[in-house]
Formats: sequence, structure tokens, C-alpha cells
Amino acid sequence: MWLLDKFLKSAVKHGRLIVTDHDGKNYEYGTGDAGEPPIHIRLTNKKAANHIARYPQMGAGEAFMWGWLLVEEPYDIRDLILFVTQQAGRPGDQRLKPKGALRRNAQRLLAKADSINLRGKAKKNAEHTYNLTRELYERFLDEDRQYTMAYYREDPATTSLEKAQLDKKAHLAAKLNIKPGQRILDIGCGWGGFALYLARHYDVEVHGVALAPDQISFCKERAEEAGLTDRVKFSLTDYRDVQGQFDRISSVGLLEHVGTPHYPQFYEHTNRLLKPDGVMMSHCCGRAGPPGFTDAWTRTYIFPGGYIPALSELVSQSEQFGWQVMDVEAMRFHYSHTLEEWYNRTVQHRAEIVDMYDETFYRMWLYYLAGAERSFRHGDMVNWQLIYVKDRSAIPMTREWIMEESARLRAADEDKVPEWRFAQREAAE
Repeated sequence: MWLLDKFLKSAVKHGRLIVTDHDGKNYEYGTGDAGEPPIHIRLTNKKAANHIARYPQMGAGEAFMWGWLLVEEPYDIRDLILFVTQQAGRPGDQRLKPKGALRRNAQRLLAKADSINLRGKAKKNAEHTYNLTRELYERFLDEDRQYTMAYYREDPATTSLEKAQLDKKAHLAAKLNIKPGQRILDIGCGWGGFALYLARHYDVEVHGVALAPDQISFCKERAEEAGLTDRVKFSLTDYRDVQGQFDRISSVGLLEHVGTPHYPQFYEHTNRLLKPDGVMMSHCCGRAGPPGFTDAWTRTYIFPGGYIPALSELVSQSEQFGWQVMDVEAMRFHYSHTLEEWYNRTVQHRAEIVDMYDETFYRMWLYYLAGAERSFRHGDMVNWQLIYVKDRSAIPMTREWIMEESARLRAADEDKVPEWRFAQREAAE
């Protein structure tokens, strides 16, 4: 316990934390408001303290998953993670990263090797992440199953996740500057929501590709149900195998899975696919600072092969293959509100998720969502939206077109904001 005790004494500056070790001994940290109940955690295994202290990001995540670390009510793991990372200011996750140059370099090299995503490995990684039970995703995502940042134009406290995701699609679609009759490629199409949105709002053909079989099956079911199979096609295809020419390319939440060694291939191939006067719009999680590496816990349990890029990496790599970056928008804090809602919906369906998988999986999912929220709320994570062109005349001279088209799309859907099916069910109950 001495190593964890040393870490927490230096880390906790505000608020109060009580740790009860496996032997029943209490350790107290901080000097919080006497009227505010302290966060109280219990370690149930004698190995827990050292496991956490050696590498907090990995150790704390595993300890929580395995039931070695319990958070006493009225708090939960989200409260604990936000409490600890809030202590140091921004970026608030530095204290959780591996200590010592040797350990940091070792993790960096392992992360680099893990980001090599050849076709077979890329498919396996996609299935690990996205081929989980359909019922899991519908219990924490919005009704359209958007597994990327929602766009909170209005107060997050009063804006539903469904409304914020609908506004996100309008914002992204507007940036593509779509014209009637165009052909659009949606790389990493997820559960098909954005591709179907484009087909509903524009006279266009859309081809969505992804690597998770259940996602593509679900996409095809949705297209059939919506009567859009003549204009929207989905295929289980690696984007590197797509052929043909497209007027527009959208990439939403894909670059995080490409891996830095494959950025040249991504930009070279998409450049080949896009017509000379075309537009590519990319939305991805990003680092507000310099390049880094993906922590071991996330690589192991959630996004194998994944990496969140710095803006410098996206720009420097793309410009080598004929791309011109015409617009960059840093989406700050939107994802933290999205993740908070995903976390709350996951907690709401604890019994069902444990029944689908088990308690360890449920705890893993909570830790993932809370940890990700911490990175976007107190860390250095943002979302990047970039518009790429080959020819600068492909888009209007000023950004007004984005705001005007986004407003038009939002107005068209003003009375079409879906209700989350589980909210409806609970209201009925």
C-alpha cells in the first residue's frame, strides 16, 4: 500500500478521498469541505494497491473490472475518475500515465506496433469493437446509433442526445457542400445513420463501407426498411479495396482506427477515389497537443489498434498526397457531454448488460466511458473536423455556406427528433 499511498498523497490536493485497504486499514487524503461527503473506495484484494500504483491507467481499470476496487455510494467510478484527474489541472491525466522514461518509451513502442493494421488485423480489430451484441449499443447510444461525438449547439442539460446527434449530422452534411446527383462514399459507415441521412436529404447515391459484419447487416436492414436500397448501398469492405470515383467522401470516426503507419495509404487511396473537384470531410477524435500514444488499457480492452491523432499528423500526412486542408474546426467539450449521457444510459441498463455479458464486462464498459469523458473534459482530447479538397474552387469562399445549410437541414428535421425507445418504455411503465 505504501506506493499507492505515496502516489495519492502527491496527487490529491482538493476534496477528500478515503481508501480502505484489503486489511481494513483506512488512509485519508485531501482537505475537502467538511459538509461534502468524501469519496470512499475499498480495495478487496491484497494485490490491488500495488497493481494500481505501478501504472494507474491500466492498474486502476483492471482493478475496477475485476472487483478489486469498489467505490462506496453515493459516488461511483465516474466520480472517482473525474475527482482524481481534476486535481492536476489540464491536461488532467498526466499523473495516470506510465512513470519513467523507460516505461513511457516501452509503452510508446508497443502502441506503435499495435497501430499496424494490415487487412486481416483491421477486420479483427473492427469486430472486437463493433461486433458486440446489437442490444448493447441500443441501450446506451442514441436512437440512430451514432457512436461518435454529438453536437450540443444548445445547453447539454436540456438537449437530448437524439437532438444533439441529429444536429451533428446536419453540421457534417453541410460541410460536404453536396450537389444533386452526386455519388458519396461513407468510409466506416457504422450502423448506417449518416449514409441514410444523406440519402433522405439529398438526391444522391451513397456507398457505405465498414468491417464489422453485424454493422453491415444492420445497415442493410435499415436501408430496406426505409425504402432506400436503390440509393444507398452498404458493403463489408475495407476502404483500401474500394474502387471507382466519388464526388464526396465522408469519414466519421474512422481515422482513430487507421493507425499512423497507414495514414499515407489512407490519404493516397482516398485521393485516388475522389474526383478532381470533390470534397472529403473527416471527423475524428483528436489531441489538442502534440502526437502521443494510446494507453495500454484502451488498446487491450476497447480499441485494439486504435490511435487518436494530433492535428499536426493529419495535416502533414495529407499534404504529401495532394490534399489541401480548407477548413479545420476543433470541437471542444462536446464529446464529454456525449460520453456522460452514454455512461448514464449504461448505468440505467446494468441488469440487462450484465445478463448479456457479465459483471466484469459491465465494469469494463463503465470504466471506458468514464475514462473517455475524463480525457475530453479534463484532458487534452478534442474532436477535429477537417475539409479536404484537391481544388480550392470546390467549396465557397466563405464559411457562411456551412451555417446556412446546417440551419436548413435542422429546420427540415425540427419535428423529426426521435425519442429514445427506452425512454418511451420507461414512461409507459
